[in-house]
Amino acid sequence: MPATASATPASTTDARERAAAPATDAAAALLAGLVSRGVRHIVVSPGSRSQALALVAAELERAGLIHLHVRIDERVAGFTALGLGRETGMPAVVVCTSGTAVANLLPAALEAHHAGVPLLLVTADRPAELRGVGANQTTRQPGLFRPAVRFEADLAVPDALDADGAGEQTVALDALATEALAASLGEGMRAAGPVHLNVPFREPLAGAVPTWLAERAASRAVEVPSDATDDVSGALYQGGGGIGVADVAPETEAAHRIETGPPTMVVAGADAGAVAEQFAHEGGFPLVAEIVSGARFGRQIVHGYRALLREPTLGGRIERVVVFGRPTLSREVALLLSRDDVEVIAVRGPGEPINLNGATLAVDAVRVSGHADRGWLGEWMRASRAVAVDLSPPAPDADGLASAVPHERLGAINAEVEVMRTPLDRAALADALWRATWPHDRLVFGSSRLVRVADEVLGGKKVAVHSNRGLAGIDGTIATATGIALASQVDERPGVTRLLLGDLAFLHDMGALLLPPGETEPRLQVVVGNDGGGTIFDGLEVAGVAGADAMARVQYTPHTARLEQLALAFGWEYHRCTTRVALDQVLTAPTGGRQLIEVPLPR
Repeated sequence: MPATASATPASTTDARERAAAPATDAAAALLAGLVSRGVRHIVVSPGSRSQALALVAAELERAGLIHLHVRIDERVAGFTALGLGRETGMPAVVVCTSGTAVANLLPAALEAHHAGVPLLLVTADRPAELRGVGANQTTRQPGLFRPAVRFEADLAVPDALDADGAGEQTVALDALATEALAASLGEGMRAAGPVHLNVPFREPLAGAVPTWLAERAASRAVEVPSDATDDVSGALYQGGGGIGVADVAPETEAAHRIETGPPTMVVAGADAGAVAEQFAHEGGFPLVAEIVSGARFGRQIVHGYRALLREPTLGGRIERVVVFGRPTLSREVALLLSRDDVEVIAVRGPGEPINLNGATLAVDAVRVSGHADRGWLGEWMRASRAVAVDLSPPAPDADGLASAVPHERLGAINAEVEVMRTPLDRAALADALWRATWPHDRLVFGSSRLVRVADEVLGGKKVAVHSNRGLAGIDGTIATATGIALASQVDERPGVTRLLLGDLAFLHDMGALLLPPGETEPRLQVVVGNDGGGTIFDGLEVAGVAGADAMARVQYTPHTARLEQLALAFGWEYHRCTTRVALDQVLTAPTGGRQLIEVPLPR
């Protein structure tokens, strides 16, 4: 009996050593370290060199420790992870194989850098001896993201097995996970952002997943921080509280004091968050809040701000601007922030700091003191009310519809039919989405002409808004919205994510429409304003110098894509809406999955 008992562990160990691989043990140590510290989402693009990382991720999903998302396109994978990070405030891990796969993560990494979104890039690689010698699928991956990342490491090739999870290699990778996560969250740095871990593997590229993986990954109780707060505890306002929010913290002498007095405007750009509205309210300052700011609500928002900023009697008298977030949607705000006669104070937030006039004062926090200038605020509010736009359809003539007089009743019916048949334009399209969206929903704007229209005409409403305005590119818009939807709907939380974008931004990212069978289907409405090409160029300088043929050839990018057929191919429910009534019905009807809503628009 004793001999038999002692032989069982030995044979088990021998089997383990035969089936194990250093690549898998190292992948387990790294990913378990990240998961144990709060990472909950891993996005995988399958490949040969990354198979150990992918199989470990699959085991973590099986154990119920992560949400796993598989994408065949690395650019889609990168932006899906970006969307997950935007919504949760915690980085998602994106895993890919070597070669061009890594390069396809660059657009998402750049957006994460400029917008201050946490993101963890884990790229598999060949060992050093296979770099620069013509080996297949091999390029110089270390340093590829260097200008954008908060931290990077080219790891040593794993060469040790670890049967119990206590080896030196495992301990070192666990410590590296701590450092990488802290850097991605911006701890001790200016802002959150991307981190790159390049992981070289030698063959065998995969083996048995170590038995200690799940226990190690679940070993720490980590509370994942939320990216939203309504707690206001004092008069100190600081940026950098995460995507879509800035924190309100206890008073401290480090805050920059804003004395009321000089004619002051508060400007809220992308990802400014509710703190911008709170600061404007306390100081009695008018508020210019971009539609992507998350601050377009309250009594002090300025409607039609573009025209009012051009008015010498209003915009011309501004002497000081306090900026939250990153303004990108109007030339009028850019001109205001570049004026030599305007003092600009920018509150540091998650993204790149603003300094358009070369003399902007960047501060970590601001505090207001003094009495509000009600006269200055009143001038702006009266002008704002005069230019506010009401895009709601006219109410039915109830008396006419109930009238027994034939011509009165017929007139009311004809008026209703006319309203129902009115074709949608860009303003009505933006208004329909704005009105359909509530605090438990998410609204995402693509970098299309439509976001500028929305910024011009929409009123105030406190809803969660996202947009990739770090670089304001059209890359990865659908993938980002998918990540936001998946993160916001974890644990069966309610709400719908709606994405408004143009047809070119849609076509640029149509690979993101593909989801693997068996994965959780997001409640996502992708609303495409289709005008057949890039009509955003109509408002740029090129429209005044280029001929019609050249504009059509090299600027508009006209197309004849059939969106209905694309929806069918990728398994999306499709709707084509040409009137406001039809669109309202689709937007507000119960939905349990993915919908593609096409709205034809005139050029």
